[in-house]
Amino acid sequence: MLKTAIITGATSGIGKACAIMLAKNNYNIIITGRRKERLDELEKEIKNVKVLKLNFDIRDRQETEKQIQNLPKEWENVDLLVNNAGLASGLSNIQDGDIDQWEQMIDTNVKGLLYISRQIMSIMIANKKGHIVNISSIAGKETYGKGNVYCGTKHAVEAITKGMRIDMLPHGIKVTSIAPGMVDTEFSTVRLGNKEDADKVYEGFTPLYAQDIADAVEFSITRPAHVNINEMLVMPTAQATATNTFKQ
Repeated sequence: MLKTAIITGATSGIGKACAIMLAKNNYNIIITGRRKERLDELEKEIKNVKVLKLNFDIRDRQETEKQIQNLPKEWENVDLLVNNAGLASGLSNIQDGDIDQWEQMIDTNVKGLLYISRQIMSIMIANKKGHIVNISSIAGKETYGKGNVYCGTKHAVEAITKGMRIDMLPHGIKVTSIAPGMVDTEFSTVRLGNKEDADKVYEGFTPLYAQDIADAVEFSITRPAHVNINEMLVMPTAQATATNTFKQ
């Protein structure tokens, strides 16, 4: 019997790469995201396992609860949750910050993660097994200029992950944080508002790619039952800290 995984923010980047990786590892997969056409495209890419598409915005608590509480019976027993949905919006000094952007980041990166985790943890606790992987960031371990609120949300993800690990301990549920450095996905395009500026972020060095993080997730979820990867920090060779990169 195949296991079941749910991936949030599966419409691009790390989420999409994780979905494809999990399908190759014989997971039936539940893919979630706001962009229905992207979910449709991903479903067509995946051939060897079953796919369930859930088209909703993780910031909407009621919709998140409705979607998970009304999973079809064959999809009810979720073995793995990959909390990937997240974003950075804007890049400004905190005194000049756009409050709408702050709320978008907090609602997605922190509250959205909590909304869906709360639902899936209930399933895992009842089954006495499961694994939650939270996609964090180097921004959850360091703070950098003009990263203020985004860094705050990812620091929250790190703290929440540690809290989950403690609270899930009696239930045999694994919890992992994967914290990437600079990854060449749509992340910077969303943050900066255009692809031209986003491409400049990765000039002069080789960044990480979505598949690199999917590989880290794969390593974490394929350990023996007695092994839990609490956290993993994954950086490009050319990046030492959040702000120190070697560009040629």
